Amino acid sequence: MISRNLYINIVLRVTAIVIFAVLTALSIAFHKPLIISISGTIAIIFITLNLIKYLNSTNRKISYFLESVQNEDSALSFPVTANNRTIRDLGNSLDRINDQIQKLRIASRQQEQYFQALMEHVATGIITYNSSGFIIHANSAAKKMLAADVLTHIKQLERINRKVFQTIQSINSAEQHMVSFATEKGTVQLLLKASSFKNGDEELIILSIQDIRNEMDEKELDSWIKLIRVMMHEIINSIAPITSLSESLGRLYSEEGKPVQPEKINEKVIQTTIQGLGVIRSQGNGLLSFIESYRKLTRLPKPEKKLIKAEDLLGRLAVLYQSFESKNKSELTVSCTPEDLELYADEGMISLCLINLVKNAMQSNEENTEGRISVKASVRNGRPEISVTDNGPGIPAELLDEIFVPFFTTRQDGTGIGLSISRQIMRLHGGSLRVKSAPGKETVFTLTF
Repeated sequence: MISRNLYINIVLRVTAIVIFAVLTALSIAFHKPLIISISGTIAIIFITLNLIKYLNSTNRKISYFLESVQNEDSALSFPVTANNRTIRDLGNSLDRINDQIQKLRIASRQQEQYFQALMEHVATGIITYNSSGFIIHANSAAKKMLAADVLTHIKQLERINRKVFQTIQSINSAEQHMVSFATEKGTVQLLLKASSFKNGDEELIILSIQDIRNEMDEKELDSWIKLIRVMMHEIINSIAPITSLSESLGRLYSEEGKPVQPEKINEKVIQTTIQGLGVIRSQGNGLLSFIESYRKLTRLPKPEKKLIKAEDLLGRLAVLYQSFESKNKSELTVSCTPEDLELYADEGMISLCLINLVKNAMQSNEENTEGRISVKASVRNGRPEISVTDNGPGIPAELLDEIFVPFFTTRQDGTGIGLSISRQIMRLHGGSLRVKSAPGKETVFTLTF
């Protein structure tokens, strides 16, 4: 054991120094021969020098070991054949410690290489940089998305695209921003997310970059397909009767490809014609109404935002609810937590959203003898939200993706644009409208600001 050998050697030398010091002092005190005093003094000096040399030898080895560890010297070794047992044991122990440190370093480097290889294989771009803007690491996906071969500092992005640079420079932890810019390969649309963590005393920022252009194109195409499908359904339903009725009326006034004689047109033919034209007019008006609904959907005004109290907004909604025809079929409750919650929004547009959602909730509760509608304003994850909950039959899972498609409706008298307009209004506010439904239990629509 190193400490024991070292302890014994130091104790023996110190003891010898004390003994010779006492003997020298006694020889001087009792006037013994001068040779004894001189011999004792020489012995004290010799042992003291030997102790210093011994300690220096040990300190040099420890200092050499620490410097080697600091410089990551993997070739560090100590002689195991030294004559001094303490030095030999010290060397063996330091060799074992060095081997353990080297194993930890190798394991750490292997883990680092593993994570770097993992980052290179993910499709998401990842950039790590410090508060000064120096980039610690940027994987190949990030370089490809930003059209940069080498990234060493955030300021390099300014030469690629100033908008991207300003967005990254201003982004805060836990925030996300969308930015698009043109490259040689076309327009790139990126979603940027940032998070920070402490690495010792240094704060590092991890920036994730996702190219959502293809995903958005697919979603947009899917939305267009759904929209066109619904529009074609509505248009065909309106035009088919008109076409069929026109052919029927045409046959009343033609015979073998020639117009019928006026004397053959009787009162029954005239009455049938009037009824047919009335149906054609009705179908035409329905088609015009459908087109007008589409115009409203695509021409929503820009929100005029201002701070409004959520409690006042819900209070006015509760008063308005009393004027609805089916108010007695469902009980409405409103609540706001905290009471001083404020929203930065267009009051009129948000009121329209809430009215649409409450009316939908009332319609879903038409067959429910104990219908309940709850409108709650609250804060979740630092963001204000308003939820509209009803205890109706719920929405089947296969229809959850369809209900926001313009003109899609499951009601015969519905226009199918209420939810579409509501979601569009929330998008214009920079927020979202989501739905969650448990069939047979409840349906929750949530406006997040």
